[in-house]
Amino acid sequence: MRLNYNSFIFFLLAPFFCISQVNEINPPDYIKTINFKSNTPETQLPILKLNEYVVLEFDVLNGNEDDYYYKIDHYNYDWTPSVLMKSEFMDGFDNQRIRTYENSFNTYQIYSHYQLTIPNEQTRRLKVSGNYILSVYDSYDNLVFSRKFMIYEEASTVGVTIKRSRDVRFIEEKQRVEIVVSPNNTQLNNPAQTVKAVIVQNNNLKTALHSIKPQYTMGNQLIYRYDTETSFMGGNEYLFFENKDVRAANTGIRAIDLKELYHNYLFTNVERASKPYTYNPDINGNYLITALDVDDPSIEADYVWIHFSLVPQESFKNKNIHVYGNFNNYVIDESTKLIYDDTHNIFRNTMLLKQGFYNYKFVVVNKDGSLDEGAISGNFYQTENNYKVIIYYRDLGARYDKIIGVGEGSSVNISN
Repeated sequence: MRLNYNSFIFFLLAPFFCISQVNEINPPDYIKTINFKSNTPETQLPILKLNEYVVLEFDVLNGNEDDYYYKIDHYNYDWTPSVLMKSEFMDGFDNQRIRTYENSFNTYQIYSHYQLTIPNEQTRRLKVSGNYILSVYDSYDNLVFSRKFMIYEEASTVGVTIKRSRDVRFIEEKQRVEIVVSPNNTQLNNPAQTVKAVIVQNNNLKTALHSIKPQYTMGNQLIYRYDTETSFMGGNEYLFFENKDVRAANTGIRAIDLKELYHNYLFTNVERASKPYTYNPDINGNYLITALDVDDPSIEADYVWIHFSLVPQESFKNKNIHVYGNFNNYVIDESTKLIYDDTHNIFRNTMLLKQGFYNYKFVVVNKDGSLDEGAISGNFYQTENNYKVIIYYRDLGARYDKIIGVGEGSSVNISN
């Protein structure tokens, strides 16, 4: 009898022990160009102040003018679901239809462009800071895709300085992030347990460093001067191309062709890891939708087949090489994989992308699933990278993790 009772208790409580980190859901092939932004024209990881707006845009290429709905959920710093009810973090309602959409105009590829702004008439305000996920569903309540964003309070000032690694083995390759957190008229209780920092390089949450605790305190300031714990490989500047005019060869484009849609053939890239570092201005992996001689690029920019190519090296044999960038939220899957063309002795990949200015690089996925961004591009301490530091705080007895400050720094003026 005791065995049965214990088994019953286990199955009753099992869901509470299975709460795990929630990841973003990637869209199906017919949904493209998901722009998630706040106060900048290009898409990026939205980190906005309390009461600021955020905009989600995406294109649906099936021509059906389907209905889509959105839901918003609140999460802890580690992206496990928080215990807050909807009414505690939201003023208004979600699970509403996205009402703003337009069909493409004068394009070879037909598509419907959807746009959602939060707050809006239904979702009037997000009331607390922290991590959020916005999920988009179809009319059958199937989850189509989701995206993460963050809201912060200005309860502290976060100073960010980028320096070279102290480790002689990586002094030419790594960049180290130093942080100083200064509370604004706020007492941070037991910061070693209640304060956690997350460091994001180039708006890419997939390579972020998590759960970094303060190294020591100085007065009311929290000091982070680690070496290994807050270091990133420097990488290299992103490659780029621009095809705002699909009928002429633009920056980075070698040739064009018109079939059922336009095809743009990029210049073939080469391995850069063994070559000296060269400064090449980029937008840190981002992209911007733009088109020549149109009034509204969101519905008048066309879709183009982009042909990527890479010169093979002996070291590339049996390697899984992918095209990488924010244009697909840094996703690695079969659509991003380069295929070796033995007839022409070259690696190739073709993607359908909307007209614009794009950053990309080639990365290697190891057999254990880990990502090596420097295998083809190299790692250089001089590389200009953007770093964002997000400070989470959960006071003793609190029910959710606040974001009490965000700092930003660039390695453009990196020092020793």
